[in-house]
Amino acid sequence: MAGETLSQDEINALLGNMNADDTPDQSSDSDDLTGKMLTTDEVDALGEIGNISMGTAATTLFALLNHKVLITTPKVSVITTESFKAAITDDLIATSVGYTEGLVGDNLLILKDSDVKIIADLMMGGEGVCSDEPINEFHLSAISEAMNQMIGSSSTSMSQIFGKKIDISPPLAIQLDSARDRLDELLSKDEHLVKVSFRMQVLDNIIDTELMQIMPFSFGKDLVAGLLSANDSSSEPEPQPAPAPPAPQEMPQQQADPNAQMGMPMGDPNMMMNPQMGMGMPMGDPNMMNQQMMMNPQMMGGMGMPMGQMQHVYPAGGAYGYPPQAVYPPDVDIQNAHFQAFDRNQTAAPGAENINILMDVSLDVTVELGRTRKKVREILEYGQGAIIELDRVVGEHIDILVNGKFIAKGEVVVIDENFGIRITSIISPEHRI
Repeated sequence: MAGETLSQDEINALLGNMNADDTPDQSSDSDDLTGKMLTTDEVDALGEIGNISMGTAATTLFALLNHKVLITTPKVSVITTESFKAAITDDLIATSVGYTEGLVGDNLLILKDSDVKIIADLMMGGEGVCSDEPINEFHLSAISEAMNQMIGSSSTSMSQIFGKKIDISPPLAIQLDSARDRLDELLSKDEHLVKVSFRMQVLDNIIDTELMQIMPFSFGKDLVAGLLSANDSSSEPEPQPAPAPPAPQEMPQQQADPNAQMGMPMGDPNMMMNPQMGMGMPMGDPNMMNQQMMMNPQMMGGMGMPMGQMQHVYPAGGAYGYPPQAVYPPDVDIQNAHFQAFDRNQTAAPGAENINILMDVSLDVTVELGRTRKKVREILEYGQGAIIELDRVVGEHIDILVNGKFIAKGEVVVIDENFGIRITSIISPEHRI
């Protein structure tokens, strides 16, 4: 044993174990700091935001890499800015994402450089090989484009969470070790940071790594406040409008002229007293005038006067010096009006009852991701790994067509190992024509 010598690797391993034993547990310190800085509800809110955002981002990355992507439930913690800077190594690549609408703040998405190389190779149609060459502009551009589409799609999900439109600026990929000045600018002057860790897997054993999301503590608090306020506003019931007071019934106006109420001229000969009846009594006898005014209800209806207006009709005897006497109509049996009910089916076109026959007709459902126009020269130059830019903006919903007719919009989802479409809006019939 004494004659055996240790290699340099074995010596480094032993020293590393000794340092690890002497170093306090940083994870426990991070847990203690998280409990002091954030409540349980705030931690759950940040985890829910990250879970929904990365769930949509995994679907987008699956479409880019043509390999199934799994991003697990996040772990939220609070760390100090100094401890984060001290842990930065030269193999970390960060993508800066800033929000331009709906939210105000920046965050970092951090991966290892080996993962970035594999993602870039898969995007170019390769088999996911990590090359030995150092990180160059090609790798940074590839991961920037991947993050642009991932965060662009996740911003759509966040718009639904916060109830407002959220937009991002073009992401910028940097090497953390060589861009510390840029790092200080992105992390502002917060003493604490929110770290959200995800386990990201690209199946077929291509990638199994940790995806870290770093954001200023103040920005994390703003996200929590926005989510909680959106939930509170959605849970409050809408106030019911007060019922309108019933309209007062309009009372018929009194009319002094009985001839005007009867709808006939003063000189109508049909309303004059019979000369034979007037021979045996004076013209001014009020009893005679009252008998003349007590008419049959059918006769009053024929004269164009409603029955309800008889309550204020005065006899013509008042014109001869006698006081007017109110004449009341006899009791009338009043019943509610009954109207014929019209069924909607009666107004339908003939043969509408046979509409169920059409329910078994097959229709072609097509999902249109986007369109573009290219010259023949450009099309002939296409090869494996070529990228075609479409007219669709990142995060914009795609069109759903039935028999070539645009009927709805939706977003791409993954069901097991198949693509699917979640319908987000239906086009009204007026816009389809």
